[in-house]
Amino acid sequence: MSVSPSSISAVPGPAKDIRISQALGRRRYRINIMVKTLCVLATLLGMVLLGSILLTLVWRGAAGLSLSVFTTVTKPPGSGGGLLNAIVGTLIQTLIGTAVGTPIGLMVGTYLAEYGHNSLLANAVRFVSDVLLSAPSILIGLFVYQLAVEPFGGFSGAAGCIALAILVIPIVVRTTEDMLRLITPSLREAAIGLGAPKWKVIVLICYRAAKDGIVTGVLLAVARIAGETAPLLFTSLGNLNWSISLSQPMASLPLAIYQYAGSAFDDWVQLAWVGALLITFGVLAINIVARLVLRPRK
Repeated sequence: MSVSPSSISAVPGPAKDIRISQALGRRRYRINIMVKTLCVLATLLGMVLLGSILLTLVWRGAAGLSLSVFTTVTKPPGSGGGLLNAIVGTLIQTLIGTAVGTPIGLMVGTYLAEYGHNSLLANAVRFVSDVLLSAPSILIGLFVYQLAVEPFGGFSGAAGCIALAILVIPIVVRTTEDMLRLITPSLREAAIGLGAPKWKVIVLICYRAAKDGIVTGVLLAVARIAGETAPLLFTSLGNLNWSISLSQPMASLPLAIYQYAGSAFDDWVQLAWVGALLITFGVLAINIVARLVLRPRK
C-alpha cells in the first residue's frame, strides 16, 4: 500500500521517518520477490531445456549402443559398422589440440595479467584474443586450409589439430587473465617480501590460487572443440577407413554426425545419434572427474 505525501507530512518528524522507512522496505521487499521469482523461473527453464536435450540423446542414442560401435570402423549402410575410427580420431585431435593450445593460452594470459597490464602490446593482444574468441569457427577452418592444407596438397589430421588448437587459445587466454587478476595483491606482496622472484610467485602461488578457474577454462575449451564440425570440414575432412596418421585425412565424431544425420539410411542415422550421445557424455564425464579431482581437501 503506497503512502501519500500529505499523510506523511501530517505526522511528527520521527513518526514520519518511520512511515517512509516502512514504505521503502515494503517496496524493496516486493522488488526482491519479483526478481527472485524471475531468477527461479529462468533457472527452471534452463534445467528443463537441458534435461530435454539429455533425455532425447539418451532415448535416441542408447538404442544404438552396442559393443560393435566401439570395436568396428565405419562400413557401408546395412553392414553393421561402428564408430571406432571416429572415436579414435576425435580423441587424437582433441588431445593434441588441447595440448598445443593450452600452454600458449596460459602463457599469453599470464603476460596480460602479470606483465603487460595496459601497455600498447597487451591491449593489442587482448583485442586480437577477443576477436578470435567471438569469431565463427568456420573462419578458423578456412584460415588453416590456406595455411596447412592447400600448400601441402591434401587434407590431414595435423591440420585439424592446428584448427582446434587455435580455438582453444583465446578461451584459455581470457580465463587465465581473469583468474590471475582476481588474486589479491597482498598475496603477491607477501611472497615478494620473502625474497621470491616474480616467476616463482606466479608459478608457485598465483597459479595455485587460480587453479580452479584456469582448469575450468581448459574444460570449456575442450567442450567446445570436441563438438566442432566446421573447421574439421576444411582441415581433416573425415575418413571412412581406419587411419591414425596425422598426415592423412582423419575421421571424427562431429564429422560422422554431420554426414550420417542427413543420410537416407536408418543405421547411419542411428550412428549419428550414438555419436552425439558419446560426445555429450564424454564431455560431461571429463567435467565431473575434474571437479572431483580439484575438490578442496580437508
